[in-house]
Amino acid sequence: MTEVLKAYGRALRSLLQPGILLHLLWPTLVAVAFWIAVAWLGWDAVGAGVERLFLEVGWLNWILQRWEASALAGAFFVKVVLVLLLIPLIYGTALFIVAVFALPLMLERVAEKDYPGLEKRNGGTLAGSIGNALLAVAVFLAGWIVTLPLWLIPGMGIVLPLLLSGYLNYRGFSYDALSAHAGADEIDAVLARERGGLYLAGIVAGLLAFIPVINLVAPAYAGLAFIHYCLEALRRERAK
Repeated sequence: MTEVLKAYGRALRSLLQPGILLHLLWPTLVAVAFWIAVAWLGWDAVGAGVERLFLEVGWLNWILQRWEASALAGAFFVKVVLVLLLIPLIYGTALFIVAVFALPLMLERVAEKDYPGLEKRNGGTLAGSIGNALLAVAVFLAGWIVTLPLWLIPGMGIVLPLLLSGYLNYRGFSYDALSAHAGADEIDAVLARERGGLYLAGIVAGLLAFIPVINLVAPAYAGLAFIHYCLEALRRERAK
């Protein structure tokens, strides 16, 4: 936990570096704008599709019937489901943008200032970054959809999104934070040794996503924290 807190503290300090603040907000704004536009254009069609899905799938229909005391309640339920689906789409898209585009730019500046002696071994690739980010987002979205019925259990509506966000952040940022400086074997070694700490760092990022206003910068700030955590871990790995 100490290393996680140190990483987030260093990330806070890095915000003062030139060029870092620029990348803090734009990934989330782009993701929000994109999905609001999609929702605006296709809200009725998607809503009808979701309603049909709940009518045709047995256990989903059971959930709908518990809500559907009236036609108005049923329509409201469908809108709630759409919003619950929109949230992970925005967050997952923002993370993808940060991981593939913003994080490498922040990494260059942070490494130059805080880790100047750390040799670059370029064990990662752009294809690996894109594939890793897409897989992380796909697993996150699938987990979100599959566990939606469990949100009816008190407390699960907070615990499950937090666990899923923790996985998304851990899986989505770790590879990219190491890709420029670690060799391929070093990436595997650091990820295996630091899996618990990295997942915990992802949970902290998930908690930040629950806080209004801060959630707008949470993906990029988390990416910055992962840079510090991973480069410190790599430095310790090489010092063995």
